[in-house]
Amino acid sequence: MSLVMPDLDRAVLNRRAEIAAALRRIVPGEGVIDSASEMRPYESDGLTAYRQPPMLVVLPETAEQVSRILRYCHGEGIKVVPRGAGTSLSGGALPLADGVLLGMAKFNRVLDIDYENRVAVVQPGVTNLGITKAVEQAAFYYAPDPSSQIACTIGGNVAENSGGVHCLKYGMTMNNVLGVEMVLITGEIIRVGGKQLDANGYDLLSVIIGSEGLLGVVTEVTVRILKRPETARALLVGFPTSEAAGDCVAKIIGAGIIPGGMEMMDGPAIRAAEDFVHAGYPLDVEALLIVELDGPEAECTHLLERVSKIAKDCGASTLRASNSEEERLKFWAGRKAAFPAVGRISPDYYCMDGTIPRAKLPLVLARMRELSAHYKLRVANVFHAGDGNLHPLILYDANQADELDRAEKFGADILRLCVEVGGVLTGEHGVGVEKRDLMPTMFTEIDLAQQQRLKCAFDDKGLLNPGKVFPKLHRCAELGRVHIHAGKLPFPDLPRF
Repeated sequence: MSLVMPDLDRAVLNRRAEIAAALRRIVPGEGVIDSASEMRPYESDGLTAYRQPPMLVVLPETAEQVSRILRYCHGEGIKVVPRGAGTSLSGGALPLADGVLLGMAKFNRVLDIDYENRVAVVQPGVTNLGITKAVEQAAFYYAPDPSSQIACTIGGNVAENSGGVHCLKYGMTMNNVLGVEMVLITGEIIRVGGKQLDANGYDLLSVIIGSEGLLGVVTEVTVRILKRPETARALLVGFPTSEAAGDCVAKIIGAGIIPGGMEMMDGPAIRAAEDFVHAGYPLDVEALLIVELDGPEAECTHLLERVSKIAKDCGASTLRASNSEEERLKFWAGRKAAFPAVGRISPDYYCMDGTIPRAKLPLVLARMRELSAHYKLRVANVFHAGDGNLHPLILYDANQADELDRAEKFGADILRLCVEVGGVLTGEHGVGVEKRDLMPTMFTEIDLAQQQRLKCAFDDKGLLNPGKVFPKLHRCAELGRVHIHAGKLPFPDLPRF
């Protein structure tokens, strides 16, 4: 993937000291970072193959400060890249050399917990797991649980519409966020939704969630919290082939059973996770399903029996149910640690994200093995099998001259395959810069132009997170009167490491 970003605004860069001084008047003290060494931690997000130091970093603490910063940047034509914890795997928080990086880490307070209405109001810098920690003493929790939940923030989850291992039954971020406070690029502060279950008017909340920082900066989030299920049991099911495991997934859903979570790992991922966590995974299988059933105890017992029978009929070679909460959590510990575990068996890996129809799992897994042989790179598969969200981990060594290029081409072919079989380019990681140039494989030029028109309604000058999501950029005025022409804009290449 040859990464290109918007043309540098030399006039803005020449005013760097002036811009820093203006931002310090808004955020005094240590709220503005402009030294090269101190900006180093912000030069990349979780897509570490690409790095770019920002022009400046500003760390506001209040919505009023965010409002003043954005109003100033809008008036002066300065680009702004919002950033949460920097765990994005699609380059969504990649800085710009002539842009201000707006870090939201100081927005880290839980503002209100309303058990009667089953909601919590939090700032965007609160971690995903932090929400559950804040309410677990009352036997409540926040359902979406990405593998990075110990570090990723709710603001980033809103930006990417994150999921997690329990999104099959309880939904993505979109299904668990009821309202947001957001600051527009003009500095206006708006509220969309709230504690109520539904809001009148256009469903702007569905537009904002998953918008990847292109429409505004979220400063407050109202989330739905759920009561802990009475019972939860997990089933470890081993299969001799990935195709058999994929067939089992389709048959479980086809039987009308919706597990709390259903995850799949292939041989390389199983062995890496077991060596790392010692979760008790069988090592003589080529695919492993973790199926969790939750609800009333009688229901769990009944569904456990039904799933066990389906698994045996699909050729399961091992079957083991958790008999305690400790054992259930141990089963999940291996899956949650799969990404760092794979990091122990390869110098580098490229974490992909695409979604396919569940019935296509066997076909896609077989095609991925063919691609692995073609590109001469190993791949470990860890994914949310229940909703068809794949997370192939392509193993490579960046010290070898062409391995990163091969890994990116391999990844692009996997995403094209997802679209080919009726799926989509991303399930929860977002488009960012990683999948930006693949958007035309899924959308026509008319589709993309219409999406840009929506962005223009929020961001008339295209200053919020430019260079992300859209393969070609157009001025808002052009979108209203000019046909979208083919061809790339002559953006300079961004250094890659």
